[in-house]
Amino acid sequence: MVNWNGDIAKLSLPTPFAVGDVNVYIVKGDALTLIDTGVKTVQSKEALNAGLGELGLQLSDIEQIILTHHHPDHAGALDFFDKKVPVYGHKNNQRWLTLSDEFLDTHNSFFLDFAGKLGVAEELKHRLTHDKEEIQFLSKRNMQAHLAEGDELPGLPGWRVIETPGHAQSHVSFYRESDGLMIAGDHLLARISPNPLMEPPLIVGGVRQRPLLQYNASLQKLLDFPISKVYSGHGGEIDGEKVSDLIRSRFERQHNRAMQVKSMLQEKPLTGFEVCQRLFPKVYRQEVDLTLSETVGQLDYLEDLGEIELEMQSGVILYSSATTVSKGIIY
Repeated sequence: MVNWNGDIAKLSLPTPFAVGDVNVYIVKGDALTLIDTGVKTVQSKEALNAGLGELGLQLSDIEQIILTHHHPDHAGALDFFDKKVPVYGHKNNQRWLTLSDEFLDTHNSFFLDFAGKLGVAEELKHRLTHDKEEIQFLSKRNMQAHLAEGDELPGLPGWRVIETPGHAQSHVSFYRESDGLMIAGDHLLARISPNPLMEPPLIVGGVRQRPLLQYNASLQKLLDFPISKVYSGHGGEIDGEKVSDLIRSRFERQHNRAMQVKSMLQEKPLTGFEVCQRLFPKVYRQEVDLTLSETVGQLDYLEDLGEIELEMQSGVILYSSATTVSKGIIY
């Protein structure tokens, strides 16, 4: 049963992805707002219509859409809505919503080059690239305006933007100081830790972002806010009193994971792909993109701490346990 909790209602919509249902939110304000859309499938649209119906609403009542980030379970169903309905989100959503040939070429070139540096097996490299036919769950849309740190949400007085990159370069969360409520997308989830996913550099030819380091910084940022409740993109709400402990437990678990990688490198130098194979021996072939993102994140973390060294050999990076001060970033 869908109900209002004050001026917020949560709808859980099915997805075809392993993560399961995604939560989207209806928020009352100067404009009736949908935060995130669900994925672009028949089943999701049926569930969205049914949930809105329980609130006495329909799709045409939604006056604006605000995105936490661009991933298809959060932004894919923009096509369900009239093109006149304005869409707002971080500027880094747009390249994924436009999905131009130029961006796809840049995306694929970056990942093929990076896969080579990581020593990824030749037969798996294509799993890191995309074409338009494969990306069936995304919708093309231009945003009305971009949201940035500290901005008040249009049509929702009192709600402000917190930039929380890491899981995605487009990720933002929303906070209302008056009652401490936060709508956090995939930034903070009750039962699982989101994977900070690799993306091409924001500027063509530029330095890639380190998403795990970003994610940790974005989590640290939340500790500065008096949060009463977190509405998440998947699963149940998080009571404010549990937020600090949850964040610290995520830091501890991630650090321990990185130390596991460091112990591998104390035995002998390894490529990034070899580390990935050891971390995920059962699933790396089926989920090479996700497992490689996780692996690179741990290596970035260790490099940032100065715990490992990097050496380029015949175009492939070898990672080893540091014996002196880290050599720094070389790629």
